[in-house]
Amino acid sequence: MTTETHKETLGFQAEIQQLLKLMIHSLYSNKEIFLRELISNASDAADKLRFEALTDNALYEGDSDLKISVSFDKENRTVTVTDNGIGMNRNEVMENVGTIAKSGTRQFFESLTGDQAKDARMIGQFGVGFYSAFIVADKVTLTTRRAGLGAEHGVRWESGGEGTYTLETVDKPARGTEVVLHLRSDEDEFLDGHRLRHIIHKYSDHIPLPIVMKAQDKDENETVNRASALWARPKKEISNEEYTEFYKHVSHDFEEPLAHVHSRVEGNQSYTTLFYVPKRAPFDLWDRDGRHGIKLYVRRVFIMDDAEQLMPNYLRFVRGVADSDDLPLNVSREILQRNKQIDTIRAASVKKVLGLLEELAKNDKEKYATFWKEFGRVLKEGPAEDYAHRERIAKLLRFASTHDDTDAQDVALEDYIARMKEGQGKIYYITADSFAAAKHSPHLEIFRKKGIEVLLLSDRVDEWLMGHFTEFEGKPLQSIAKGDLGLEALEDQEEKQELEKAADELKDLTVKMKEALGDKVKTVRVSHRLTRSPSCLVVEEHDMAVSMQKLLKAAGHAVPNVAPSLEINPQHPLVMRLNDESDAQRFTDWTHILFDQALLNEGGQLDDPSAFVQRLNELLVTLSK
Repeated sequence: MTTETHKETLGFQAEIQQLLKLMIHSLYSNKEIFLRELISNASDAADKLRFEALTDNALYEGDSDLKISVSFDKENRTVTVTDNGIGMNRNEVMENVGTIAKSGTRQFFESLTGDQAKDARMIGQFGVGFYSAFIVADKVTLTTRRAGLGAEHGVRWESGGEGTYTLETVDKPARGTEVVLHLRSDEDEFLDGHRLRHIIHKYSDHIPLPIVMKAQDKDENETVNRASALWARPKKEISNEEYTEFYKHVSHDFEEPLAHVHSRVEGNQSYTTLFYVPKRAPFDLWDRDGRHGIKLYVRRVFIMDDAEQLMPNYLRFVRGVADSDDLPLNVSREILQRNKQIDTIRAASVKKVLGLLEELAKNDKEKYATFWKEFGRVLKEGPAEDYAHRERIAKLLRFASTHDDTDAQDVALEDYIARMKEGQGKIYYITADSFAAAKHSPHLEIFRKKGIEVLLLSDRVDEWLMGHFTEFEGKPLQSIAKGDLGLEALEDQEEKQELEKAADELKDLTVKMKEALGDKVKTVRVSHRLTRSPSCLVVEEHDMAVSMQKLLKAAGHAVPNVAPSLEINPQHPLVMRLNDESDAQRFTDWTHILFDQALLNEGGQLDDPSAFVQRLNELLVTLSK
């Protein structure tokens, strides 16, 4: 049967043109990766065919011997990669090759930095390795047919990597995809069998199906890779280089991983897992609704990408595979959600990953610091999501603190406890919008005076974390901006007497200030927190912090109105002057200024900024007279 040719010329997405330039100009130092990327795509196509054929065996079209073929033609200067996987129809070619059909497109391009090395890493994470063909080719021809369609539904895509591509309908008797690279004039090195074999051994030896080439001394095909699943091999037989290349295959990352853990479980349930911790965070790490990470296999047959049931959300940065000997081959996402075997694999997998992180934290602090910088904020979601492992996760958390007053998050809770003062019963912390705001908070004043360490928390997730994480090794965590501080055991008798005397002497002042502020505050009282600042705001133990209220309001959430308490420093000149103020209007203005200053210190927003400025200006004029 002949096919009525339907050929059209189409323009690339603007993003594709940008990507092609990036590919050609950023990756020239590692040209050979084009073959790794094309073989990886071919392997994925074979995996998808196996999976779809589980419910429709006719898709094999009588040929279930899946393989990848690599060949070259010196005379025509081409390198060809062919697979007999799932293939594509016309619409799929347009979606997958003519455009970037992913929700993360905008974020991807927003993340481009102009730093060629960094941008090259992200190309891999985004999964657009097909375009690496243009590193070495000035024209690429892709011919494909989807399994299950007739030969007349073949599609040919061709482009010179500039602004356009052509798409036409062709006859293609065999299912699958053929990619022909027409090499540039200076790329002769890839027209050599030894060179291509070396690249395959280096990058693709782990691919679990045969990669075949023409034998060099006879006219027949030979398999040039191991063609076995790397994770199924004994660990002692796998080199670090092989582990690294397999990571790049499953993660589409151009960098090597930070660490990995490989394990085999046998018994009532048999399964193998191989998990990696990346060296850098992917650009879409904060897309909590996106699927991440783990590929599921059953008896070496690929079942699904990103099986979210295998790893909790706070470990969504983990990449790798899980291969079960016991699950049914036709397992679906819905079945996984209520499968006890999956629950067992998940529980064991979490323990393996946490164990790997514990090992890094203990034995390689530099690597762990790298991990924490990239993924620490994600791990902070753990105590709220995973109660069973709360204590283990807590030991992995790192914070900045007043111990060294730098923004380096390198203080473990165990380190903090080891430095606690005699008589100190709590772990103290403060949350703020930024490290600077936390470091300079007036709430710290009494703690600095007494030499008590305070954790300085400034990540957005921190307030939420501390709402679900209330103690560590039997010691309560206490916000220094909330409730009773529990410093009684660290106060001497003289301090207590002075505070009680000041509270008694300023009783009338605090009552008048409460009347002036009305419903803005719950109460006004003399502070034992302050040594330098005139005032601060304090909320009750279980109330929402001012900084958290601000975040939720900015996100459009309805926030309950929580009135804080205003604490004043009896030794501060402004408070002493206010106590002597006889003019009612000036008293009210001073009181509101002290409240507004305290609110700004907490990262809050003023209801009426212009009123604050007007009051401040009038009082400055008064003081200057």
